Amino acid sequence: MTDFKTALIVGAGDGLSASLARLFTANGLQIALAARNIDKLQSLKDEIGALTFQCDASQADSVQQLFDAVDASLGTPDVVVYNPSYRTRGPLTELDPVDVQRALMVTAYGGFLVGQQATKRMEANGKGAILFTGASASVKGYSQSAPFAMGKFALRGLVQSIARELAPKNIHVAHFIIDGAILPPGQQQPADSPDRFLKPDEIATSYWHVLQQHRSAWTWEIELRPWVERF
Repeated sequence: MTDFKTALIVGAGDGLSASLARLFTANGLQIALAARNIDKLQSLKDEIGALTFQCDASQADSVQQLFDAVDASLGTPDVVVYNPSYRTRGPLTELDPVDVQRALMVTAYGGFLVGQQATKRMEANGKGAILFTGASASVKGYSQSAPFAMGKFALRGLVQSIARELAPKNIHVAHFIIDGAILPPGQQQPADSPDRFLKPDEIATSYWHVLQQHRSAWTWEIELRPWVERF
């Protein structure tokens, strides 16, 4: 188990990212939140005393600037969470190539950019953790959802590779397959299916448990699903 002090959450919003930010804060970490639109983060920022940074995770210059800014204001993050997502759906022949490219850039290429910047700093410090959020599409492609499957499959491959590369350097890399829909903020579970959605606070607890693992028994991937989800 490592004594973490700071965390950067990229792709922050009011769902899972907010649950992670609150849980990390409750456990004594200082939080940096990054998103393309930081206005939506104002309430969470005020609630937990976080710092916010504008960043387009699909652009190398923007990611570089993000990490430089976090270094200067908070110090090098011990934990980095990659949580952005961009989806475009439809029949294969009707998909807009520009939208497909955007999906791949945000879902997978951005994970590479953020992972690369985090690794450079964590290698220098001799420790750290990089956590990536996956989905059902990380392991199974659904009809009319090819771009999302392409991006999430690629992200999983990235994580599997760098987990093996970085573990000997005391950097814990892990991938979380969220195999089901996450309960939207302010919404209740359906009365006829009370466990249909994954609760974001419970997902966050699993992230935290992984961060507490001893390096002799690190997990590189964990799958989370409601019991009602079909295998």
